[in-house]
Amino acid sequence: MRILVTGITGAIGGELVPRLLADGHELRGLSRGDAPTLPAAWSREVAVMTGDAVSGLGLGKALRGVDVAYYLIHSMEPQSGARFESYEQMAARSFARAASRAGVGRIVYLGGLVPPGTPSAHLTSRLTVEQTLLDAIPGSVALRASIVIGARSRSFRFLVRLIERMPVLLIPAWREHRTAPVDERDVVECLARAAGEAAIAGRSLDVAGPDTVTYGALIERIRDLMLLDRPVVSLRQLSLTPIASRVSALIAGEQHALIGPLMEGLASDLLPRTPLATELLGVRQHSLDSAIEHALREWERLEPLQAR
Repeated sequence: MRILVTGITGAIGGELVPRLLADGHELRGLSRGDAPTLPAAWSREVAVMTGDAVSGLGLGKALRGVDVAYYLIHSMEPQSGARFESYEQMAARSFARAASRAGVGRIVYLGGLVPPGTPSAHLTSRLTVEQTLLDAIPGSVALRASIVIGARSRSFRFLVRLIERMPVLLIPAWREHRTAPVDERDVVECLARAAGEAAIAGRSLDVAGPDTVTYGALIERIRDLMLLDRPVVSLRQLSLTPIASRVSALIAGEQHALIGPLMEGLASDLLPRTPLATELLGVRQHSLDSAIEHALREWERLEPLQAR
């Protein structure tokens, strides 16, 4: 098939491209500015086109003749003074219109798991984007991923940096909430198979790992596999999300505009429904320990971890 991949240099997009090439697809990438530097292994096989999802500039040309478009555009950072929700929704509406006009058969979108009750701002925004894309192209597919464990995953890197830089791990009350972290390799495999699987057309499916853990246990698991001795102090009665997110962002060297919305999403369990995308698409899953070990190895292959 002819496939367009947005976010082609991102953590997921960069891993998805070689996987799609291995299946024999013809690929295009979409970049907002100058053509990005692509890995030499596949740079000659991927045509990178310029376009902007918010304004719609260049989208018609990029989507012309495309069978499947991967929508991997996310932003939790302010854009030109606008909140990230407004930016994401403008981009989704613009992309959906352009894809519909171009006759695209399927959009594959990667969002996040949906908690019970009222979702946080960033998860609510993901749901709005998802619905916009599914409404525009009825054969589209939305995959909702748990915390992705990968060397370039910003949520995983955030946790690693905190563990690496804090001599004592202070974890607020949300440490008792549960989720099912998923190996980046499993997410990429689900995305690749979603391109042509007719049985999942028009559906929203969860992608989660086989191990359900509390956020506190996840942090401890990463700590142990980093071979570090970091005592954990639980602040059981305090959530402290507004303060904790600012302090954590400063320690990890991340932008609070990203970390604040992420930590708001920790206020409840974030668990998958059934059936899972991995089951419907026949993807064998990696365990949590395997996912963390692989992510740390890939990280260290390019950049040393100071504490490991």
